[in-house]
Amino acid sequence: MGKPVLHVRGRILVGPEDVRDELWVIDGRISFTAPGPGTEVQSIRGWVLPGLTDAHCHVGLDGHGAVDEATSEKQALADREAGALLLRDAGSPADTRWLDEREDLPKVIRAGRHIARTRRYIRNYAHEIEPEELAAYVTQEARRGDGWVKLVGDWIDRDRGDLAPCWPRESLELAMAAAHAEGARVTAHVFGEEALRDLVEAGIDCIEHATGLTEDTIPLFAERGVAIVPTLVNIAHFPEHAAAGESKFPAYAGTMRALHARRYATVAAAYEAGIPVFTGTDAGGSLPHGLVAQEVGELVRAGLPRLAALSATTWGARSWLGRPGLDEGAPADLVVYAEDPRENVDVLLDPRAIVLNGRQLTI
Repeated sequence: MGKPVLHVRGRILVGPEDVRDELWVIDGRISFTAPGPGTEVQSIRGWVLPGLTDAHCHVGLDGHGAVDEATSEKQALADREAGALLLRDAGSPADTRWLDEREDLPKVIRAGRHIARTRRYIRNYAHEIEPEELAAYVTQEARRGDGWVKLVGDWIDRDRGDLAPCWPRESLELAMAAAHAEGARVTAHVFGEEALRDLVEAGIDCIEHATGLTEDTIPLFAERGVAIVPTLVNIAHFPEHAAAGESKFPAYAGTMRALHARRYATVAAAYEAGIPVFTGTDAGGSLPHGLVAQEVGELVRAGLPRLAALSATTWGARSWLGRPGLDEGAPADLVVYAEDPRENVDVLLDPRAIVLNGRQLTI
């Protein structure tokens, strides 16, 4: 049985300045031309966005490491129910390629497995290696992923008792060159300030969290076009991390509280400087999946205009990741809302309908 023809009417938000009255879904793909007479169709009406993007999550991962396929499926379904139909999996030890065979699950762009310094990350998550191995592991994960590689750029240094960079500059330069030679982009987990300059000057493409941005590094990011994915729904938990580590690492606890206190100002300053900002939740470690709408709301609270926050999870995010939106001939991945999300991003919390690969799904 073929996929039903859908007639989607209302306000179709093709782009920030491109609003149309209708589109058709024919054979699972978007068309702005009506089918021939006599075609049986189903209709949906409302405010329509491209399927939302969570550009930092971890399908196949929980707080202890890799999870089984049933758990991975539940994670992907939670994202789908929230309207997140495009996921950038920012590091996972699990093989989730089987998800690609499921037309009812979100599309996933993988960054392979995290690459971390020995004993400088969460147990069971990453390849834990030394600097002289970094370029080789980056090449390996670039070939396993979907155009991205994920490094751990800083973590607690036990001798220092605080966040510290994980990699020397020379190793980073070789790693970036290795990734780019494979056609892959590189991103890195960074909470603190100190690791940022070397990563950017070595040629990195994106920084996750980026809470350590300052007036010294923000212009460098803007000049190089390095994107950030702030994961503010995760940063909200920094005080808890500080409290948990305070007895052993009081300096680290103070750093985390300071980064948390300035989180909104940091994101606002980055946006005002022209740094590309995209939506990510960091779901799959300690956080549940399905938080993409909450993250958009956090970006607005940080000072992004509503339209910019929407773009960070729709038009802009899909363009950045090289995936289509509501384009002629593209796979029909879209979300329908009862009200205009440009007026109130909290509308994203309550999808009226979800269409994935041309099929309307029950929510």
